[in-house]
Amino acid sequence: MAHPRMFDDDDPVLGRLREITLTFPDAAEKVSFGIPAFYTTKVFAYYGGSEKLDDGYVRHGSSVLVLADPVELPALLAEARCYLPMYLGVAGWVGLHLTDHTDWDEVRELVDTSYRLTAGIRRVKRLDDGR
Repeated sequence: MAHPRMFDDDDPVLGRLREITLTFPDAAEKVSFGIPAFYTTKVFAYYGGSEKLDDGYVRHGSSVLVLADPVELPALLAEARCYLPMYLGVAGWVGLHLTDHTDWDEVRELVDTSYRLTAGIRRVKRLDDGR
């Protein structure tokens, strides 16, 4: 059984995230577990995630999940705008709520880091070379 679709293609926040993620070398989008996933050979960002709570879980539809720099992860998780996503959090991923006050330059930096940690040496070189 397929997962239900948990996003709207016309969501302007998703559109803004697509503008960032799809500029990276060989980046593509697919639907994984009902949410948009941005990937090369490995996923480097998801749109939307869930957080485990003591009494269940909460869905964060308007958020981005990225693989964080291990040095930056504790500082990100200390902020209210970030959360530890279910399943991926144990592997170093973090969720960032996307709001009207989102710093999109920061989102691009976080996505860039995640891309660099997942895309492989050749793609990162292409990114650095501007191709």
